[in-house]
Amino acid sequence: MEQHLVKIKSVKHITHDVLQIVTERPQKYNFSPGQATEIAINKDGWYGEKRPFSFTSLPDSDFLEFIIKTYPSHKGVTNEMLQLDKNDELILHDVFGAIEYKGEGVFIAGGAGITPFICIFRYLQSKNETGENKLIFANKTKNDIILALEFEALLGENFINILSDEKADEYAHGQIDEGFLEANFTGFDNQYYLCGPPPMMVAIEKQLANLGVDKKAITKEEV
Repeated sequence: MEQHLVKIKSVKHITHDVLQIVTERPQKYNFSPGQATEIAINKDGWYGEKRPFSFTSLPDSDFLEFIIKTYPSHKGVTNEMLQLDKNDELILHDVFGAIEYKGEGVFIAGGAGITPFICIFRYLQSKNETGENKLIFANKTKNDIILALEFEALLGENFINILSDEKADEYAHGQIDEGFLEANFTGFDNQYYLCGPPPMMVAIEKQLANLGVDKKAITKEEV
């Protein structure tokens, strides 16, 4: 199994519970937009505690960036990441991931499930190929929306938010359901990309099937 020790260049909060961690990039350590790696912290007691995180930097950048939702109450890896600082070290492992861009369509993300899509959208922007892609992003509150300003600038009205725990004039309220998907349906020729909590993904797959979307048009992380 591949392992790479990298130093952290910077750590900062981008929402109340989401970190942006930038690290060195090992030579010949390549990935495609949408892929991920397992990361451990190079500290006593944490070497073997690996967790999967998506790359959010561009594939040709000379650094790596990870956008990580933290769960302090779990007292696990992401809580320990809140204590990290510049020059601390992470252990990176093999690159993996089934999510890749296959053409224009609708990206549907729940919470931290946005992370593989960040790299894809940044990559498309770098090539001026954002096109008519849509992003439907489900969160609890406005403060939970990761990179809201970046996605608004990138996608405009094709950045569609729905909040479950807060009512806000500019956003839909509730859960993603069949009616909501139908209102944002872009056609049978388009791709559908899913990433979020497993129960949400199962429900949305069923809803898309009910709308007549072919299973082959759905890209998701295999679990």
